[in-house]
Amino acid sequence: MTAPLLRVSDLRVSIRRSTTDVRPIIRGVSFDIRAGEAVGLVGESGSGKSMTARSIIRLLPGNAETSGEITFDGDSVTGLTPAGLRRMRSHSIAMIFQDPRAHINPVRTVGDFLCEGLVLTRGVRRRDALRRARQLLTDVWIPDADRRLRQHPYELSGGLLQRVMIAAALAIEPRLILADEPTTALDVTTQEEVMAILDQQRRQRDLALLFITHDLDLAAAVCDRTAVMYAGRIVETAATGDLHARATHPYTRALLSARPTTGERRARLATVPGRPSAAWEVPGGCAFAPRCPLATERCRQDDPASRTVGDSVVACHHAQVGAPV
Repeated sequence: MTAPLLRVSDLRVSIRRSTTDVRPIIRGVSFDIRAGEAVGLVGESGSGKSMTARSIIRLLPGNAETSGEITFDGDSVTGLTPAGLRRMRSHSIAMIFQDPRAHINPVRTVGDFLCEGLVLTRGVRRRDALRRARQLLTDVWIPDADRRLRQHPYELSGGLLQRVMIAAALAIEPRLILADEPTTALDVTTQEEVMAILDQQRRQRDLALLFITHDLDLAAAVCDRTAVMYAGRIVETAATGDLHARATHPYTRALLSARPTTGERRARLATVPGRPSAAWEVPGGCAFAPRCPLATERCRQDDPASRTVGDSVVACHHAQVGAPV
């Protein structure tokens, strides 16, 4: 078996708010992604998904403190020089952000946005960069590419602008794309189109993908494996089909049970009791214990280590292969 393209080992991230106030955000996250593989990172808001992705390309605030190891294609990311980091971001790993309007200069045209990286980091001539940008817009299903290249971001809808962001990510010919909830602000129809484009381009170009979302069903549509995150830690990882059919962690099972269905009448939609815990609020033991129906005193005192249960790698003292969700 070939080595993973990306490997994250015991990643820990804390934010120092003062000399005495250091708050953990990521608590020992480990996972890997192989070349051409799509992995979903799923969890509630505040679970640490986006911070995990930003850690991979070292796009963290200045008061962040990190430990652990991240390797890309066998080389340490944590040990890269500033020049090496810039090269990785412009040649190997691309990120698609949640809000495209916050990451595209509103006074520059779409053509300027797409061409800038090609001209400055790859030395491509402006004329060739425009030709490349025109083709990229066609690849992401944007018609009338010449007109779109002359437009400014405020002249495009959210769905079109997110396609421009995908085109910008593809422009550097990356080997890995980090997609941070790229469909959050879109309507359902546009969301489906954007996901279809992202999946199509990933398969055609044989790219690896880390897809971040709070929607288990959305991850299931494009991901080979899914990792479920809670309070700064991955609590369960499995092949996507196995996770949906035979989840073993109580949190994963609760999330799956809370999904609305079209073929079953329910008097009331199931919910996960309590509120999500932030990583810095976990005093000890299992972070999900206050909301878990299986929690015991051991759960409240002893943080469970990850272990293999059935088809999953799961962090739970009571996880077991049970009935389908």
